[in-house]
Amino acid sequence: MDGVLVDSMSYHAEAWDIVLKTAGISIDKKIIYELEGANCRQVIDIILRQHNQIPTETEIRDLGRKKMEVFELIERVRPFDGMPELLETLKLKYQLAVVSGSNKKTVQTTLNTFFPDTFKVIVDGEETRIGKPSPEPYLRAIEKLGIPKNHCLVIENAPLGIRSAKGAGLRCIAITTYLSREFLKEADFIVDDHRELRKYLEREAERENDKGYNHVNTP
Repeated sequence: MDGVLVDSMSYHAEAWDIVLKTAGISIDKKIIYELEGANCRQVIDIILRQHNQIPTETEIRDLGRKKMEVFELIERVRPFDGMPELLETLKLKYQLAVVSGSNKKTVQTTLNTFFPDTFKVIVDGEETRIGKPSPEPYLRAIEKLGIPKNHCLVIENAPLGIRSAKGAGLRCIAITTYLSREFLKEADFIVDDHRELRKYLEREAERENDKGYNHVNTP
């Protein structure tokens, strides 16, 4: 969702920066882009351990709550240009799923605001025990969709999400919204913007038209 459907990661990074400073931790915001796809618990655990701290359950809960509160105050999230129109076209032919590391409230608010009645399956960061880069979130989406893996195409924009998709045995295309190609090289194919993404999907639709592939997962 974040970074593929909506331009939101700068607000997530800013919110994490503000909240982690209350715990005495200063970060390079780029780390948030590199950790995109991990759920809230994972982000806190990874960053605190990098600063030689082992977070308690109370710290994880409190920092996660504060981050969500700050994000809701500062965010000005908008869909990427052309994405609403692209999804309107795709949903006529494909079953669409969102697999996101963001919390349930953020995912539901974003999708209900910008893409209502678009996705058959939604897997948020609170639904699985382990988030990306574990394959568990994508395996859950496949289970809910009830489709074979070779009928899926994942669209990702971050290394943890790509590893999650590939670990689940899925084909993955990456888009360079926030990170350069060097961070996304584990994907099967890379596009540089949403216009190129649309062209790629149109070519895929033509190529697979006779094969009965009709499922696309988007993070």
